Amino acid sequence: MIQTRYISKSYDQKVLDDVSLSIEKGKTVSLIGPSGCGKSTFLRIIMGLIQPDSGEIQIDGKVMASKNALALRRKMGYVIQSGGLFPHLTARENLTLVTHYLGWDKAKENERIQELSELTNMNPSMLNRKPENLSGGQAQRISLMRALMLDPPILLMDEPLGSIDPLVRYELQNDLRSIFRELNKTVLLVTHDLGEAAFLGDEIALMKAGEIIQTGSIKEIIEHPANEFVKQFVQAQRSPLEEY
Repeated sequence: MIQTRYISKSYDQKVLDDVSLSIEKGKTVSLIGPSGCGKSTFLRIIMGLIQPDSGEIQIDGKVMASKNALALRRKMGYVIQSGGLFPHLTARENLTLVTHYLGWDKAKENERIQELSELTNMNPSMLNRKPENLSGGQAQRISLMRALMLDPPILLMDEPLGSIDPLVRYELQNDLRSIFRELNKTVLLVTHDLGEAAFLGDEIALMKAGEIIQTGSIKEIIEHPANEFVKQFVQAQRSPLEEY
């Protein structure tokens, strides 16, 4: 469903260096690594928001290019840290921004919002509030609903739970895993937390300095680290992973 080949990107220095990654339909891959390693840039390139200097992106078998980038982008829902909601719009208006543009009628919008409210455990009474009057967890649920409004086959999630307090984060992690399994979406999740990556991902891709160092299950990465960096990265976060 998602395939990248030799993606490179430089600004003042090289951010991505020949990154290749393949994600099968219906699978969740957690992309993890230290801050500044290029995770978010890689995600935005897949989304078509940033152009790579070199390399190729395929979405559902189609090579991304300027002529089809918008059409392919509509196959992808995008969730970022802190929700990324428009502050001057209510939650409902954030949800219907694209559907208005696409000409959906009210009944269709309301039906989809009801479905997604049930799916994400979002209280419909919150939908008339603006983002400033939502909690962090509520804002992220709205952001997830917005990403799912058009029922895209792909979800790209950039540190979606990074700014939420631990108890709400725990609850949302459980909800997200249930949603991924129920909807059978193809998901690329960026996180810096190895426990979260293991809990939500079918596979983990570990990145360092713009390169993917190792991919595999959490068991493979813990028991067979590819190099010393992987070993140290795992040891630094090992305590929440003992169950694995």
